Amino acid sequence: MAIRKILLPLAGVASARAALATALLLSERWRAHLHALHVRTDTRDVAPLAGEGLSGAMIEEMMVSTEKEGNTEAAALNALFTAETTARGIAVGAPLRAADGVVRTATARFSSVVGREEELVAGEARLSDLIVVPHPKSAEEVASADALHAVLFDSGRPALIAPVDVPTVIGSRIAIAWNGTAESASAVASVLPWLGDADSVRIFHSPDYQRQGPDAAKLAQFLDLHGITTDATEFRAIDRNTGAGLLAAVTDHDADLLAMGAYSHSRLRQLILGGVTRHVLEHAKLAVLMNR
Repeated sequence: MAIRKILLPLAGVASARAALATALLLSERWRAHLHALHVRTDTRDVAPLAGEGLSGAMIEEMMVSTEKEGNTEAAALNALFTAETTARGIAVGAPLRAADGVVRTATARFSSVVGREEELVAGEARLSDLIVVPHPKSAEEVASADALHAVLFDSGRPALIAPVDVPTVIGSRIAIAWNGTAESASAVASVLPWLGDADSVRIFHSPDYQRQGPDAAKLAQFLDLHGITTDATEFRAIDRNTGAGLLAAVTDHDADLLAMGAYSHSRLRQLILGGVTRHVLEHAKLAVLMNR
């Protein structure tokens, strides 16, 4: 099934550039409609966070400052969106249909709304084919990436974490991280539309990564039924770090897209102890398609 609607949650200009370029690249590839969504903090949510000991005037000042910052960020993101869509010649507005009713060109729109980011992003994501999320560049950002976790835990849809640098191509050389879990099976289902056009599809598996469930050979048989030719590579953990071993193997393959399940263990356990998902989020340089 083709990708027709892409959602791009945006928080700030600094993290938006590569993510917006990635989302626009994909909208052109799939002739999809891109919705770039910026959520501004509701000033009414600021007051309870202020705590005791602040006067009404101080709380009011915080609310005014929050609204001003949100409006400034929205204007900057809109300017970036306009510049990027103009440079690529992508029409801004509703999806454009040809006379036969088929959408044959990419379109995009930007909106900035007030509310709680995790709720609004999750709701919009549920009726999107793909959600592109800016890359979390540090452990602190991974732990607080509300949009990413809203997609993974509360939308039922795939999240594509944009690479750190603006890519020129995504989906030519695809890596599938397989460990037999329901999460990795969901990732395979989401990446299926990409596989037919890929130059290379490789399954990465490891005894350090495998859980109870079908092995890599059975995945290869399943993909063969879909007309997808694959090969497989067994990787090993590096210094007991399975995520590091996976990324090293994927990098050696020169993959430009990694599809994998997310948080097979609980999110809390991974935040405290680490895990493959956490390591990949923090260290991957390529685009990563994640499902839960």
